[in-house]
Amino acid sequence: MAVKHTQKTSPEEGLVPGRKPVHEYVKQHPERIEQVLVQKDKSTKELAPLLYQCRQRSVRYVLVPRNKLDALYPGNHQGVIARVFMSGFMDVKEFLQSVGDAPLRMAVALDQVQDPHNVGALARTLYAMGGAGILVTKHNSAALGAGAVKSSAGTLLDLPVGRCVNLSQTLETAKEMGLFVYGLARGEGALDLFDADPAFPAVFVLGNEEKGLRPGVAKACDAIYEIPFARKADSLNVAQTGALVVGRMHAITRTSKG
Repeated sequence: MAVKHTQKTSPEEGLVPGRKPVHEYVKQHPERIEQVLVQKDKSTKELAPLLYQCRQRSVRYVLVPRNKLDALYPGNHQGVIARVFMSGFMDVKEFLQSVGDAPLRMAVALDQVQDPHNVGALARTLYAMGGAGILVTKHNSAALGAGAVKSSAGTLLDLPVGRCVNLSQTLETAKEMGLFVYGLARGEGALDLFDADPAFPAVFVLGNEEKGLRPGVAKACDAIYEIPFARKADSLNVAQTGALVVGRMHAITRTSKG
């Protein structure tokens, strides 16, 4: 359902404003919706059909104050805005099954990574090196709108993206399907990434920018690797860490083919 926009914000930038357009989007493209934001003091009766449709289609919605909606879209949003990922999310099992078919037989899973620019930059590296795609969590993850797409130089629209509700359980499913799961974290017991000899196909898990891997996610990993620093430094950001991981795995697979 089209809607006339008087502002720069548009569906192509990751936002769909207005009750009727969002309602139609939920019915027709639930796999593309990251989240529906609903003004919390709006009439329940007025929004009941939309909220019912969200529940029916397993689309997450949250109640927010009007000023948050106004900041996202200064036009007439009618108390409802959907955040959308225009390419849509791939079914998790289909995503995991596809990892072994990629030129570089690895995917990157993001444990509640919230910076869209990090996700976009990582997507650009993974796409260029032939990786299978990115797996994100349904809750507490970065929005994959204009910021992420721009940082990826558009490659995020071509790279498979899976989305799961429970990352720990999904990683266990990945192992049952024959994938190996590795986490990236610093600390006791972590192995040197540059001495790594991992098995493929694989999923490499990167943690939240501040908290790193959650304990349950780390427990689901077959091994934990760390990037050794030559100088004192707190950490690298997610995109930098991911680029080193992808580069190292690309080098390993090229050597094994030779």
